[in-house]
Amino acid sequence: MSVATMSQNAGVCFNLSDDHKMVRDMVRKLATEEIGPRAAAYDISREFPWDNVKKMAELGLMGVMVPEQYGGAAMDTLAYVLIIEEVSKACASTGVITAVQNSLGSYPILAFGTEEQKKKWLPQLASGQKIAAYALTEPGSGSDAAGMKTTCVLDGDHWVINGQKNWITNSTGAEVFIVYALGDPATKHKSTSCFIMEKGTPGFTIGKHEETMGVRASGTCPLTFDNVRIPKENLLGEENKGFNIAMATLDCGRIGIAAQAVGIAQAALDNAIKYSKERAQFGKAISEFQLVQEMLVSMATQTEAARLLVWQAACKRDAGEKFGKEASMAKWFASEVAVKAALDSIQVHGGYGYSKEYPVERLLRDAKITQIYEGTSEVQKLVIARHLLSEG
Repeated sequence: MSVATMSQNAGVCFNLSDDHKMVRDMVRKLATEEIGPRAAAYDISREFPWDNVKKMAELGLMGVMVPEQYGGAAMDTLAYVLIIEEVSKACASTGVITAVQNSLGSYPILAFGTEEQKKKWLPQLASGQKIAAYALTEPGSGSDAAGMKTTCVLDGDHWVINGQKNWITNSTGAEVFIVYALGDPATKHKSTSCFIMEKGTPGFTIGKHEETMGVRASGTCPLTFDNVRIPKENLLGEENKGFNIAMATLDCGRIGIAAQAVGIAQAALDNAIKYSKERAQFGKAISEFQLVQEMLVSMATQTEAARLLVWQAACKRDAGEKFGKEASMAKWFASEVAVKAALDSIQVHGGYGYSKEYPVERLLRDAKITQIYEGTSEVQKLVIARHLLSEG
C-alpha cells in the first residue's frame, strides 16, 4: 500500500490512495457502530476492551505493518496512523491498546529479532491471539529512560531479571512483554539489554490496575520481576544494545500517539459542532454566535495541521527517510491540540460539558495523557531542538 506524495521545496502534498481511503472508511464504520458505543462503559468499568480487540483482530488491525509472511496485513505507516486516529476518535483506550500492539510490541521484534523470534512471536501478535506490552518506564525513570534500575544477569542458559516497571499499558491483557534491563547499573544505558518475556514466567507479577485519570481501560499496571528467568534465546537484538532498540521503537511509537491525539481532537470538534447546532440561547442556535464559531474554526484548523504533521512523519518513515524530528513534532503538536480542543469543546457545551452526560469530559481526560506518555511534551521539544541544532 502506498500514498501518492509530491515533494517540493515548499513542502509535501498528500493524496490518499484508494486503498488508504478504503482502510480508513472500514475502520471508521467499525469505530462508529461498535467501538464508540462501548467507550463510556469501558471508561467506567476499566475492563480491558476484549470485544473491541477481537473485532480489530478480525480485520487484521493488530498486525497492520507486519509482513504477510509473519501473518500481518503488510500495510504502511500511513495506513497505521489512519487506523489509530479513527479508533481513538471513538475510544482512546482502544486506540492506545492498538498502537502499543502494532508499534511498541511488534516493531522491535520485526526490526531487531532473529528469524526464529519473528516466526514464533509475530504471527501470534498480528492475529491478536496474544497482546503485547512494552516494559520500559520505572518508578524512578520516566523521561530519563537511562536511569532505570531493573537488572539482568546471565546465569547459564537464562537471564535473571530483578526490578520493577510502572505505568505499563496493556498489562491486564498482555501475554508477551518487551522488557528492558541493565547488565551493569554503573554504566547505565550502555549496558541495557532487551528481552521478550511471556506472562506466567515464575517470579513475574502484574500489579493492581492503576486508577488513572484517562484511557482507563488501557490495562495500565506496575510489573514486578523477582528473580525472573528468561531463556537466553529470548534476548532481543544484541546484548548491551537495548537502549538503541528502545529509542528506535519510541520514534515509531510517537507517530501512533500523535495519531491518537488527532483522533481525540477530531472527536472534540465533532461533538462541539453537533452540540452548537442543537443548543439554542437568546432565540438562536449558539453555532450562530461568532465567538463560538471562532472556537470551532481554531479547533478545526489546528486539528488539520496536527493531522498533516502526523502524515508527514508517517510518509517519511515509509520512504525510508529519517523521521525522528518529524515524529516528535507531530507528537508534541498533536497532543497540545488535543488538550486545547477538548477544553474548547467543553466550553462550547457549557455546563453539560462538565457532566458525564456528554462525552467531552472523557475526551479531556483521555487527551491529557498524550502530552505525557512515550515522551512528555518537554522531552519532544528537547528532541526537536537537538535535531535542529545538529542540522544547522
